[in-house]
Amino acid sequence: MDLFRDHLLSIITFTPLVGAVLLMAIPAFKRNDDAVRWVANIFGVLGFLVSLPLWFRFDRAAASFQFIEKQPWIPGIGVWYYFGVDGISTLLILLTTLLGAISILSSWKAIHDRVRQYYVFLLLLQVGMLGVFCALDMFLFYVFWEVMLVPMYFLIGIWGGERRLYAAIKFFLYTLAGSVVMLLGILALYFRSKGLPGMETTGTFDVTQWYTMAQGLPFDFQKWIFLAFFLGFAIKVPMFPFHTWLPDAHVQAPTAGSVILAGVLLKMGTYGFIRFSLPLLPAATLWAVPWMVTLSIIGIVYAALVTLVQKDMKKLIAYSSVSHLGFVMLGMFALNPLGLEGSVLQMINHGLSTGGLFLIVGMIYERRHTKDIAAFGGLAHVMPVYATLTLIIFLASMGLPLLNGFIGEFMILQGAFAANRVWAYWAVSGIVLGAAYLLWLYQRVFWGKITNEDNRHLVDLDGRELATLVPLVALCFWIGIYPKTFLDFLHAPVNQIAAAVQPGLYAPGVAQAASPHVEGTESVEVKPAGGAPASGAAVPERAETVVVPGRAAAAREGGVADRPSVALAEPLSRPASSISRLRLRYPALGDAGGRWREVSGAAAGRSSDPPGGGR
Repeated sequence: MDLFRDHLLSIITFTPLVGAVLLMAIPAFKRNDDAVRWVANIFGVLGFLVSLPLWFRFDRAAASFQFIEKQPWIPGIGVWYYFGVDGISTLLILLTTLLGAISILSSWKAIHDRVRQYYVFLLLLQVGMLGVFCALDMFLFYVFWEVMLVPMYFLIGIWGGERRLYAAIKFFLYTLAGSVVMLLGILALYFRSKGLPGMETTGTFDVTQWYTMAQGLPFDFQKWIFLAFFLGFAIKVPMFPFHTWLPDAHVQAPTAGSVILAGVLLKMGTYGFIRFSLPLLPAATLWAVPWMVTLSIIGIVYAALVTLVQKDMKKLIAYSSVSHLGFVMLGMFALNPLGLEGSVLQMINHGLSTGGLFLIVGMIYERRHTKDIAAFGGLAHVMPVYATLTLIIFLASMGLPLLNGFIGEFMILQGAFAANRVWAYWAVSGIVLGAAYLLWLYQRVFWGKITNEDNRHLVDLDGRELATLVPLVALCFWIGIYPKTFLDFLHAPVNQIAAAVQPGLYAPGVAQAASPHVEGTESVEVKPAGGAPASGAAVPERAETVVVPGRAAAAREGGVADRPSVALAEPLSRPASSISRLRLRYPALGDAGGRWREVSGAAAGRSSDPPGGGR
């Protein structure tokens, strides 16, 4: 038995908790702030080091969850202590432990009051975030989701700026409201799970069990659960119009709080969508695409425009986060592997780049105690190293080739263009505006003459500050130059999620493609010549999938000789053998009205319009 491997996820999750308990339990730490800082930093670095085996031991070719830990926790209601990771959660865990260590180190000189309590809350915050990315039991997931809320509330409310109480309460109420509604959706799925084999008595919160019942959930039921999850996750992202808590929280939070908030906390919302909403609620996901894409595009463009008029550096970066995360959501709801893969990669990219941006603002704030853009100018003359590293992170955030932001945005645009080219056109406008506000900010702060005497004698970065920024810059180049090392983690789980939402289009197996299993439909196969084979017969390769809101149909092209076939999942009013002409209705993604296509004779299954998209 390999204790470290068998319980690796628990070790990663609870290492920060050990540090927090030590800081609270040992009386000597009450009087020695430097000792507290050292212990917190040791556990921050240790947390990152114990997570590194995930990078080396993870099987990138496998779509299944790995490093499984499963033990009964509250068996009377079907709750398990169930941990496991796929490639998506592995990268997010590594991002969390890295930014956790960096945020702790960045706080060394910034925090002078209640130092011990500050680091305790910072370590507890990591426990909540890591648990969210590890949990495969929905009850356990919700516990960690709520655990995260409390330490962040105190970090903003105690160590924040002048309006910290307002920002902390707003953050808490927004997040709590979404969480309560999400809990109702979780409970509804739990009671629904009592229909699963072996779960008739207690039901289950096991997410992997829920996946097996996803295609059989009624469409109306899926819609309501999707809306419940949407509120919980969209507030956390945050999507437009639920974003108003974020600028206040960022402006008032201490530097480390902003780094964690932007770098990891917001990813919990996007992770919730891709882990739960898409694979658990496939029909509702397809139904919601036009609305989700519309909100994403509004967020991209609106937030970028608002960013252009900001005078506070932190608020500018906060609104830029809303715009960038709109890109993440757009790629996700393109619902093709390319868009989904770009979406997850951009979560990582945003965490690195925006985490770096908040570190940069925090460093100059420690020196000048202001975040007002107008208070600066000419800093490149007195802080050349700071100016150089800032420029690299700005360019990464803009999506310059050879830096991390480029590959993520490029994949998202490709995925969006494949689904609906109009989406990609709107998204490009956000990229242009993003370059405009970041270049404007850099020019105002770093170029020109030094007009404020307080800036003339500023000191460049010290070793500690370099230690926080250089790893982020190195990763920006690594992902930008050789993204394959990160994308290899994503291929298998992303393809699996795409197949769960649109089985006929992306599922590797014939059975999945031929039978979407949407409640209220039956799957049959119709051939124009030679009669109709029995339902469930083998279907040729090269699948197309056409989708109706609330239903699904799979049309297969090619086949044996001149006998193309169509596999249809639709309610039928007469025997399949009597049907010679099919009329299939399917929407291009984003086209709620759909369009009709008639299929008959040799034309069956052949169409110049690709499913889900081309116009």
